[in-house]
Amino acid sequence: MASSETLINALTTLLVTLDPPGLAPVFLALTAGMTRDQRSQVALRGSIIAFGILAVFALFGLAILNLLGISLGAFRIAGGLLLFWISFEMIFEKRQERKEKTSEIAITKDHLHNLAVFPLALPLIAGPGAISATVLLAGTMKTTIEMVVLILILAFAMALVYTALIVSERMDRFLGNTGRAILTRLLGVLLAALSVQFVVDGIKSAFAF
Repeated sequence: MASSETLINALTTLLVTLDPPGLAPVFLALTAGMTRDQRSQVALRGSIIAFGILAVFALFGLAILNLLGISLGAFRIAGGLLLFWISFEMIFEKRQERKEKTSEIAITKDHLHNLAVFPLALPLIAGPGAISATVLLAGTMKTTIEMVVLILILAFAMALVYTALIVSERMDRFLGNTGRAILTRLLGVLLAALSVQFVVDGIKSAFAF
């Protein structure tokens, strides 16, 4: 059985990479124009799908990468580049331009379901960072019981993500448009730094520096 320190570290790592508070303003911008019920549907569906994705990577991630001949270093480099592209859009409001165009489309039931899958569940919640962290944590779990505990930790972390998304409307009223714009740019800068670190770690791992 994994030590309590290992389990606490696993939960901390997942929460940092999932970043529930940081997801809230992004979720609000993504679901602009939706009713509270529609937002709740998207949040619940997105959280469940993201949990499923991370659970699959926890159970089969290392095997899938090995089967495809992909090293963890290469996986980190690709994920870091994707994160950097997302951060660029956040800083320079490219995402906002796309969201404004998307908001012109009628919000149908199918649209709600599609939005919950992409981009909410993947890559916003179960993004490269969360997937990489999950695969790495799974590699430290040696027994079936420890793997079950990791899945439970994933479920708890995802419950916190869902809670953050549900209360995001109150945060929106508190922040306002200006506050949200500032926060989005700050998150973009932090995400850019995180993405560069992913690439650096991936290069070190791939070339064994």
